[in-house]
Amino acid sequence: MDHLLPSPPPASPPAAALPAAAQAPTGRLGPTHTLILLIAILTLGTALFLRGTPLGDVFLLLGGCGAIGAGTLTAAGGGRRLMAVLVETAVRSGTGK
Repeated sequence: MDHLLPSPPPASPPAAALPAAAQAPTGRLGPTHTLILLIAILTLGTALFLRGTPLGDVFLLLGGCGAIGAGTLTAAGGGRRLMAVLVETAVRSGTGK
């Protein structure tokens, strides 16, 4: 009986059928993403400071968040050489060399 059922239509047209402007770039950090991240970091830092966290600790935490974000973007973007340099620097700073 399965051969009597029609096949469902495709959920969306293939990417080749879409105009170039409609195809979203993958793995790209746009201005909207940057603004959202900036607002999130400023809000987090302000909230921590208002709750009594020492300013040095706030900067340390936000710097760590920024480093993790930069490493993630580098890894996702295929920057293997830059990622290797960042990892080597982190390892050396951790060992005190």
